[in-house]
Amino acid sequence: MSESGHSQPGLYERRRRWNRDKELGHQSLSGPGRDRDYVPWDRERDRRDPVDEPVGTVMQKTPIILAKPPAERSKGTPTPTPAPAPAAAPAIEKPIVLMKSREEGKGSAGATETSAQPPAAVAKVEKEGQRPTQPVYQIQNRGMGSTAPSSVMDPVVGQAKLLAPEKMKHSIKLVDDQMNWCDSAIEYLLDQTDVLVVGVLGLQGTGKSMVMSLLSANQPEEDQRTYVFRTQSQEIKERGGNQTSGIDFFITQERIIFLDTQPILSPSILDHLINNDRKLPPEYNLPHTYVEMQSLQIAAFLFTVCHVVIVVQDWFTDLSLYRFLQTAEMVKPSTPSPSHESSGSSGSDEGTEYYPHIVFLQNKAKRENFCPRNLKQMHLVIDKIMMHSHLKYKGTLSMLECNIFPGLPQSYLDSEVNLFLLPFMDSDSDDALPRAAPGSSPLFSLLPGYKGHPSFQSLIAKLRSQIMSMSRPQLSHTILTEKNWFHYAARIWDGVKKSSALSEYSRLLA
Repeated sequence: MSESGHSQPGLYERRRRWNRDKELGHQSLSGPGRDRDYVPWDRERDRRDPVDEPVGTVMQKTPIILAKPPAERSKGTPTPTPAPAPAAAPAIEKPIVLMKSREEGKGSAGATETSAQPPAAVAKVEKEGQRPTQPVYQIQNRGMGSTAPSSVMDPVVGQAKLLAPEKMKHSIKLVDDQMNWCDSAIEYLLDQTDVLVVGVLGLQGTGKSMVMSLLSANQPEEDQRTYVFRTQSQEIKERGGNQTSGIDFFITQERIIFLDTQPILSPSILDHLINNDRKLPPEYNLPHTYVEMQSLQIAAFLFTVCHVVIVVQDWFTDLSLYRFLQTAEMVKPSTPSPSHESSGSSGSDEGTEYYPHIVFLQNKAKRENFCPRNLKQMHLVIDKIMMHSHLKYKGTLSMLECNIFPGLPQSYLDSEVNLFLLPFMDSDSDDALPRAAPGSSPLFSLLPGYKGHPSFQSLIAKLRSQIMSMSRPQLSHTILTEKNWFHYAARIWDGVKKSSALSEYSRLLA
């Protein structure tokens, strides 16, 4: 009895219940017991948690399944986890799984699918694994999405980037007749640095377009109407007009850029401005000032972006042409500095400033011009006029080295400049050659007439060879590709049009 007056089980009653549970446990091991005193407690538990107890115990089947022999284990239902491989299989199965995942490019997913195959399929793979195959790598799939199948890839697409641009049939505009820059030439340019830029300057009617066409893509025997740079037609010659306006662009398959320009100090352009009442830019008051400034802009532009500039003249010599070249050299834009620190240095320094090679081409030369005595005088005059110029007018081209005058030694010319002579283009025809007198020996009548110079075709081939073999100095502080040169030239042209030196010079002319 407790202090409150109520009875409680006490220690004796708890020990009694523990002994009864122990006896029931011993009877369940040997067989079903006859003592059902523990049933009221089961009813009370069922009353709290009513669950229909099955007749047989299902949980005892689990050790029976685990205790199955290894022969019957493979017949059972496969579990989601991969079953362990047999003892003899791991050495062969592992490389097969790796090669399969490498071919399919699925990583770890390929290994899981291979290991989850049925035993019959695994055995078949083991037999095929006796002669392993090497994986095939698709190089053209690099850089593409992982979802793109290799069978859809066209091999021509991979080779398209290596092909050269389309061959040019004719020239296109780099600067139009309104002195505006054109962007159509960049479609023909590549990202490579082995490029030579050749420009041309000259008065009207000297044959600039013809010379540039013969140096770039045409032959003398071809029709002039098919030249890449259009030459003057007979109608234009009769009315004294000019054919080229602005700057024309052409690039060869040898990656040589040719720039043909409108005539400098052209009277036909001045006549067109006056008679057609074209409106001049506000910074120019007189038409002749505008024509001269256009010519200076073109010349200063070529002196900055070209490796070689050919100055064409058809008679020797016009002193105003050399004065014009010296003025263009004076207003030429300075070479861009590699850093801002060096921008304050003198832009006229020979060590940092860029100057191109200048070639004086005497077109339509007569037979007396090829006389060694006259040739020496021509070299001496040009050397005296250009002696104070920074342009590279000597040392890069020689008529003596190309065996035009086989009897003259190399030391015959004291100061040899870059001068080349070209005769008339039709001088090779039979009608232009003098024939022997009718009363002379029959032997002399069979000999060709004396011309006093090699043929026009051989001379233009020698000129082309010497120009294409000239050095290609660096135009700016960095090495330029073809496309970089195009952007660099566009920036230089914009700077030439806004040049303060040219503006000041035009103000002095007015």
